[in-house]
Amino acid sequence: MLNSDKKNPRIFTHPCGVGLWPALRYVDHERRLPHYCPPEAILFLTWRLFGSLRDPGKSFAQTDSLLDTVTEGPHWLKDERVADLVAGALDQGENEYRLYERFAWVIMPNHVHVVMRPFRPLPVVMRWIKGSTARSANLLLGRTGKPFWQYETYDHCVRNSDELSRVIRYVERNPVRAGLARAIEEWQWSSASAGQRPTPQKT
Repeated sequence: MLNSDKKNPRIFTHPCGVGLWPALRYVDHERRLPHYCPPEAILFLTWRLFGSLRDPGKSFAQTDSLLDTVTEGPHWLKDERVADLVAGALDQGENEYRLYERFAWVIMPNHVHVVMRPFRPLPVVMRWIKGSTARSANLLLGRTGKPFWQYETYDHCVRNSDELSRVIRYVERNPVRAGLARAIEEWQWSSASAGQRPTPQKT
């Protein structure tokens, strides 16, 4: 768990403007005008499968709750082959291509949460993640040429260490809230599983 900002001065060297982006206010980064994210900002990102919701909620909390309970629509990430593919891409983007630093992540049956500090512009990062997984996932599922990910990506700028700790808990507890696991460590496709939780880099 992270300590206070004073003890970790390099984690939030460019904090998000308090009051400009209240907690859990999320922005559709790709279809509306992108908001300003300071350099080295830590972001809470959510993206979902194409067609996973017919009528998304107006707020992030509503949308995320619907994703956890909806029975209609695709749940392609329940396929272990597809979940492993996405998990591998997230690892490759961080450790091989150095596109970002992850603080937490979870792959749910129809959506993905990641807490990261991007090292490249967010649209570039998301195009790589979605593009590098969509075609391969479709090949596994026998649905070549069809949309796999919903176009939108929702992002929230984390403002301080306290909020970061809350967001990490939110992400890693998602499988438990959705009734998919009894404990966070039981969900295989998560930073909480089998001691996979990363240690934040302060450099």
